[in-house]
Amino acid sequence: MQNIYKPDLKAPRYRKTGKKTVVNDMVDHIKQEVFAAKYLDPEQIKNVILEFNNELWNTVIDKRDGVEIPCQIGHVFIGTCPMKKKKNIDFKTTADYLKSIQHRNWESDNYLAKIFFTTFATKYKFKHNDLWGFEATRDFKRTVGKTYPKQWKKYVMIDPKMKISNLFRIKLKEMERVDNEKDLLKSYNEFEF
Repeated sequence: MQNIYKPDLKAPRYRKTGKKTVVNDMVDHIKQEVFAAKYLDPEQIKNVILEFNNELWNTVIDKRDGVEIPCQIGHVFIGTCPMKKKKNIDFKTTADYLKSIQHRNWESDNYLAKIFFTTFATKYKFKHNDLWGFEATRDFKRTVGKTYPKQWKKYVMIDPKMKISNLFRIKLKEMERVDNEKDLLKSYNEFEF
């Protein structure tokens, strides 16, 4: 363990500027495009969007395979990954003991949760699909952090050397194989040779 010194809390900091989920231009566009939203207040539209987002990330946490985002934007899921090779320092405990202490994730056998967003699938082939990004909200990250140690075996195991697109290819092949087996069972007749 290395000796650590407390950081200077009065030192200048760089803070990332926050992004708003819903802006006025977006609300105006929704009112023009969606007939049901014409008579809603901007606050009501904002509440509908935020409630939908909450339901989306709660479903991602509950389902093993994640969720496909509507309008073929992409797929979000939680993966189980091995720990990083470099140190993952627990800053709160380090500040208490003034020694470098690492997170060990004992509840989940040293595995960590990662939130993945991918646009790989045949459905998502639209122009500039690689420019889409996903940034999880603080509530989403914290809820994953709380629930992951209890349910860590439920999520998809991610090999750090394999691309996510290969994982989806394997998954699609398995789904096709299951569909073929179901079709064979439907046409199966034990009395015919």
